[in-house]
Amino acid sequence: MNNKRIYLSLSQQSGFEQEFVQKALDTNWITSGGPNVDDFEIKLENYFNKGAFVTALNSGTSAIHLALILLGIKAGDEVICQSMTFSASANPVLYQGAVPVFVDSESDTWNICPENLEIAIKDRIKKGKKPKAIIAVHLYGIPYKVDEVHAVADRYDIPVIEDSAEALGSTYKGKKCGSFGSFGILSFNGNKIITTSSGGALISNSKKTKERAIFYSNQSKDIAVHYQHSEIGYNYRMSNICAGIGLGQIKMLDKNIEARRENHFFYREIFNEIEDVELSEISDETSFSNFWLNTILVKQNKNKDRERLRLTLEKANIESRPLWKPMHLQPIFMKYPYYGNKVAEELFDKGLCLPSSSNLTTEDKNRIKEVITNFFR
Repeated sequence: MNNKRIYLSLSQQSGFEQEFVQKALDTNWITSGGPNVDDFEIKLENYFNKGAFVTALNSGTSAIHLALILLGIKAGDEVICQSMTFSASANPVLYQGAVPVFVDSESDTWNICPENLEIAIKDRIKKGKKPKAIIAVHLYGIPYKVDEVHAVADRYDIPVIEDSAEALGSTYKGKKCGSFGSFGILSFNGNKIITTSSGGALISNSKKTKERAIFYSNQSKDIAVHYQHSEIGYNYRMSNICAGIGLGQIKMLDKNIEARRENHFFYREIFNEIEDVELSEISDETSFSNFWLNTILVKQNKNKDRERLRLTLEKANIESRPLWKPMHLQPIFMKYPYYGNKVAEELFDKGLCLPSSSNLTTEDKNRIKEVITNFFR
């Protein structure tokens, strides 16, 4: 049997990347910004809608940081953040010297719980610290409860930063994830549904805000013949080479979404026959997921649990990984406020991410199926 490594989420080349990268090399545009960056932003803006303004950056983390800056978040301000997420959602809060306030998940989508969100807001206001922003995440490509979360945010006039790093191509009521909040965040890391090798984007709703984001991402250089800086700036702009890769990758976005969803249907067939496992699904018909990663919950008993399954897959040279460890359990964030019960903790204890690359082969799937079915047999 072929025992090559099956990875959790690998990038896949479209075949068009070299054309755009070579153009950058031929024209000597091998720095941040440039024609490929401009074209990539236009492609993304067209993909979303007429009112979307996209700033291409060097990471999704940079995009979250700039969103906080553009919202005026300063040292001592409080920002609510979904606890079950990757640390990049929360780290920029600390970059600003602000205070993260973590909120538990709900059990349907595993995303931020609207009820606990409101409890947190009320309590922070009672303590004299009204939160200045909410960071909500579309975890693993599954949309959070947009209507409920934004209803709470609107009730207290708090802007939402919509972390769609894992959700490019996912939609809610026909509208693309990344376009609901005051700001949307995308990631083009090497494990995402399309990649620029490293990179991200900030989605805003005005040309003026985009111009401001570009200003900050280019070291806040004032208009002058010499280098002059009146504000703190950041080296966050996407490179022309990386944007060239993105221009090639975006040609296969729809194909990659289809492939990831086919992976989901493959896993559904497997786990329909296994009572001890719950596959993360979409229960709301108004939501559409790219299923960037397929995730499961494993019921624990004496012989079968999440960790034993992970080790069994690893022994077969198949990568899997526990769900994100909630931020309120992380050593760096444990001292900050948390609102909720133990939903995120239980998800972390039982949850596993399974291989979901867009280019999983039939042979790969057969190997995965064999290991999983033998484990639960």
